[in-house]
Amino acid sequence: MKRALPFLLLALGLALPFILTALGQEYYISFASRILVVALAASALNLILGYGGLVSFGHAAYFGAGAYAAALLAAKGAGFPAQLLGGTGVSALLAFAFGWGALRTRGVYFIMITLALAQMLYYLAVSSASLGGEDGLRLSRAALWGEVTLGDDRAMYYTALVFLTLGLFVIWRVVHSRFGEVVQAARDNETRTLALGYPVRQVQLVNFVIGGALAGLAGVLMTQLSGFANPSLLSWHQSGQFMMMVILGGVGSFWAGLLGTVVLLGLEEYLGEITERWPLFVGLILLGVMLFVPKGLGSLGTLFNRKKGVTP
Repeated sequence: MKRALPFLLLALGLALPFILTALGQEYYISFASRILVVALAASALNLILGYGGLVSFGHAAYFGAGAYAAALLAAKGAGFPAQLLGGTGVSALLAFAFGWGALRTRGVYFIMITLALAQMLYYLAVSSASLGGEDGLRLSRAALWGEVTLGDDRAMYYTALVFLTLGLFVIWRVVHSRFGEVVQAARDNETRTLALGYPVRQVQLVNFVIGGALAGLAGVLMTQLSGFANPSLLSWHQSGQFMMMVILGGVGSFWAGLLGTVVLLGLEEYLGEITERWPLFVGLILLGVMLFVPKGLGSLGTLFNRKKGVTP
């Protein structure tokens, strides 16, 4: 079952637009695209936080940087492939610069430095007229093939699905490689990993850059989904939401980013249609999850098996 899960999820993802259309709920195709894009950014944070053990509170910096880079390139007439390369590349360089400085610290200092660096970018975007200030930058939806553009809901959905699948495959390969084992060993015991002769800081920096690049890729997709890039994509609120998704899904669990994004955005959407006070109820539900399932929703299966006396 565990091995078949990725294929079942992919099959469900491919069929979802047809299911929603059959149910007369085409609006949710765009909502599903948003979930896929945000899940890519949250999964990238899980690579840094869950597998690397680094509490980066500035993850939105790479997400927003990718979005702004794509918007600026689009304004110069660049096509979608150039926006993808440019946005991902800018975010990777930014993650390298931020990671190089922040990884010289640990614990709460690391958290505060990543937060401060991201907030610097946020205030730069807000105060810069060339970046559109608080209004941000608008862009036209890129062409995909012939007359089909990313303004078409189904085209956007399948594009987001393709890049989420590729992003998760990259994360899976990283986590299950020798490099990934060193990353996780440093998370569990940095001193012992150093004593074994592994270059811990360099390994953590490369892992940090991979996570930043994937977040930048998600930022590019977000600009095409929403049609603009604005400072909220860089804010600490956005970083906090990514972190909440990973914690909700289960830090260090491979599906944490996707599971946490589906649950959190789904709750926001569902409760938002019922009451204006939906943030209160979302907060209460999250509190309940943290109290009764502290390792996240991804651990529910293990908990049920233990109660039934099934050995994992």
